[in-house]
Amino acid sequence: MKNTVLLLTALLFVLSTSRAQESFSEGPFNQLIIRGATLINGNGAPPQGPVDIVIENNRITKVSVVGYPGVAIKSDRRPVLKKGGREIQAEGMYVLPGFVDMHGHIGGKAQGAEPDYVFKLWMAHGITSVREPSGRGVDFAMDLKRKSEANSIVAPRIFVYTGFGQGREEPITTGEQAREWVRANAKKGADGIKFFGAAPEIMSAALDENKKLGLRSACHHAQLDVARWNVLNSARAGLTSMEHWYGLPEALFVDRTVQDYPLDYNYNNEQHRFQEAGKLWQQAAAPYSDHWNGVMEELIALDFTLDPTFNIYEASRDLHRARRAEWHETYTLPSLWRFYAPSKISHGSYWHYWGTEQEVAWKKNYQLWMTFVNEYKNRGGRVTVGSDSGFIYQLYGFAYIREMELLREAGFHPLEIIRAATLNGAEALGFDSEIGTVTPGKLADLVVVDANPLENFKALYGTGAIKLTEDNEVVRVGGVKYTIKDGIIYDAKALLRDVRRQVDEAKKTEGFQITQPGMNE
Repeated sequence: MKNTVLLLTALLFVLSTSRAQESFSEGPFNQLIIRGATLINGNGAPPQGPVDIVIENNRITKVSVVGYPGVAIKSDRRPVLKKGGREIQAEGMYVLPGFVDMHGHIGGKAQGAEPDYVFKLWMAHGITSVREPSGRGVDFAMDLKRKSEANSIVAPRIFVYTGFGQGREEPITTGEQAREWVRANAKKGADGIKFFGAAPEIMSAALDENKKLGLRSACHHAQLDVARWNVLNSARAGLTSMEHWYGLPEALFVDRTVQDYPLDYNYNNEQHRFQEAGKLWQQAAAPYSDHWNGVMEELIALDFTLDPTFNIYEASRDLHRARRAEWHETYTLPSLWRFYAPSKISHGSYWHYWGTEQEVAWKKNYQLWMTFVNEYKNRGGRVTVGSDSGFIYQLYGFAYIREMELLREAGFHPLEIIRAATLNGAEALGFDSEIGTVTPGKLADLVVVDANPLENFKALYGTGAIKLTEDNEVVRVGGVKYTIKDGIIYDAKALLRDVRRQVDEAKKTEGFQITQPGMNE
């Protein structure tokens, strides 16, 4: 009897999961044709349309130009729909390759953000691939990766970069221990390693072993080790990409070897850490100076990838804007909102006393940082799009689109931003033979939106873009309409509705209402 009850319970769970999946998605189909769209490809090419895109199961099989703007499409030019196939009538819409988030943490216990919540926010914003740079451990991430590959959950493709040393009871203190850990990480199926810095002999050994195994790597060059090992050291040793910008100004120092720390600085004090980081780029070599140029050219020659994550530090230069983002009221969980609040123990909650002086310093920081990143792109270096959401008032999915806007501020052409978000990310992952452009033979990972994102990236936000009509009516336009992964069509707006439901239920259970810090009455 007990076994029967357990079997029925399991069956009900499977059925409810299947129903939930069906409410968000359709497919894959033996054939899917997206009709009459304008294609914005990930290779830097200008938009082209109308085109019909043919997908069979999970692969793109044909991209056909079927006419000209403003001219009726002749039916004899169009691919024929097979029996059992599905069509999307996409006239007036835009199709792009699926987006790649190169810095996507799958929630976190401290944030109270579980994978289903995070995944739906990502997929609702067209993100079909995510590099997870350290999180709750390789076993946790690999389990989700396998489920995503099987499409048994709503989730983007997951590329697992395990935090260096994760899973060991004792710290890694020798080069041989580093090599052993790297080999064990590869055996578990991880795609790479996320470093935070270590002693030079340990970094050298780990990167060398990882490179021998053909895996990729990323590093947040934490200040605790960067005085002896900066970005240039990492790139020379085999690191394939850097996160944020730590370690890059240090490689650009010409009149010092360490950051100009105040003598009462304490790295464990989050305000100290972020306040002083806002002054760091001003201590580096001047833009276009010999040393600045030399570091850039060497990194480019090493085929090194920059993943700047501009968005995650934006509150440092404009705290009010980040706190008041319109999506927080609807899509931010109560637990996540509490995590963002001023705290002496929560990472990135450094609002102990944040003011005008700190924000002005960070504005100058951004100018110098963006100058380097834009010129790196101009000279042929690879720049990608990453969000690092779940910290510092940045919400999953929404922060990714904000990163696109900040690359525009840095000087990127909108088409260069789409390339950074698609093909560049695919190349950095070593997966560009499968994703990154809308090309026959590649996996069917696509984004469909009914407004032109090149004209206004705000059209990609789940909340859409505000527009005044000719009838003087204020409306919202855009928002991703469909996210397609492996040929499966996901209704982006339905995914957002489910996130709203999750947030509403959490608020109701807790009797929670968002209030601004220090304004609880």
